[in-house]
Amino acid sequence: MEFPPLKNDRLIRAAYRKEVDKVPVWAMRQAGRYLPEFKEVRAKNDFFTVCRTPELACEVTLQPLRRFPLDAAIIFSDILVVPQAMGMEVQMVPGKGPVFPSPLKSTSDLEKLDFEPDIHKELGYVFDALRLTRQKLEGKVPLIGFSGAPWTLMCYMVEGASSSTFSKARAWLYRSPEESHKLMNALTNIIIDYLVEQAKAGAQLLQVFDSHAGLMDKSTFRRFALPYLRRIADEVKAKLGPERSVPMTVFAKGAHYGIVDLCETKYDVIGLDWTMDVQAARLVAEAKGKALQGNIDPAALYGDEESVRKGTEVMMKEMGTCGVIANLGHGMYPDLEPAKLGAFVDTVHACSTSGEI
Repeated sequence: MEFPPLKNDRLIRAAYRKEVDKVPVWAMRQAGRYLPEFKEVRAKNDFFTVCRTPELACEVTLQPLRRFPLDAAIIFSDILVVPQAMGMEVQMVPGKGPVFPSPLKSTSDLEKLDFEPDIHKELGYVFDALRLTRQKLEGKVPLIGFSGAPWTLMCYMVEGASSSTFSKARAWLYRSPEESHKLMNALTNIIIDYLVEQAKAGAQLLQVFDSHAGLMDKSTFRRFALPYLRRIADEVKAKLGPERSVPMTVFAKGAHYGIVDLCETKYDVIGLDWTMDVQAARLVAEAKGKALQGNIDPAALYGDEESVRKGTEVMMKEMGTCGVIANLGHGMYPDLEPAKLGAFVDTVHACSTSGEI
């Protein structure tokens, strides 16, 4: 399928550390509950119906671009569509978030999973949404595809819901390391194929979310997370080849200790959360030829617009302008005011062209 030519390539250029006229900016969860128009769609449709209906997923993907001069769109979906493809039921419960009615309670439950699902049959709606959204974007900005990382997906599959500790999943790593590797290896195989097909369907950058990487210590991260993250980047790029290759971002939230290791993988962009030392990460990233993404505290957007501007200016001075994609340190919160994201986006563009950083 042919797509309209890309008019704004700042995101792609920054991911490859090329010169840009302005630092590109987008926000994790930029399509979400903080937008009244998103709430209107959700009032008529449950969460996964929106994900599985390409026209609805496309609509909510485009909503933030109608409000803000963002430099990227990110397809509306969820990381937990991968466990669904493996045969697990996932419900999105208001006020609680994702819930697995039948989580993996013991290692014998692994036998219930489909380790080799038909990606096109189970996740074809994501590819359809990508194709439709690429057409509707008309080349305005690049479209981002994504997946959860093996460890983060395992957290939900074992825990059964969100948790501050994910202690049940972490217990598996110590009580059942062999089975933990078996599950994460299977997840990795699926994620690789899923991301490759997203790129073929029109995704112009791919991001891997390891939202719960920070629950591990350094040695556990190197044993149970890093090998799979590395393999995803290696094999996605190998399968796409140089002609179809797209930049890739890894966001390992909380994994301060993993920045050096991640900079030695084939990911082009390393995502930072708001607690990370930007200057230290910048030194490593520049030495390894990697771009950085981040990293203002999403809670900073609770301040008034002037404080948002000042906080953004501080972030930009730390991040610099070469090989930088401005973003939040995590996703937009549901009760944030849309105008605050607007102030953030405008300030990134303003101060990256003013010569002040």
